[in-house]
Amino acid sequence: MVIVTLQRDKCIGCNYCVEMAPAQFRMSKKDGKTVLIKSINNKGFHTLKSPDHSIVENCELAEKACPVHIIKVKET
Repeated sequence: MVIVTLQRDKCIGCNYCVEMAPAQFRMSKKDGKTVLIKSINNKGFHTLKSPDHSIVENCELAEKACPVHIIKVKET
């Protein structure tokens, strides 16, 4: 299982995550912040749980590229 977490409230809208993992992230036209696609929001933390381990590499690139360190990727 791959768990990707986004703390959306702290997003500055730099778009790096979308460039690194476009299948998992997109920018909101409403507020210019990133959206973790198919995630569940729990008090500002958006979490995606996926059995697809092929998303790990791109999500880890997004995690490293994020200047405000609001993306976390964990494999279980």
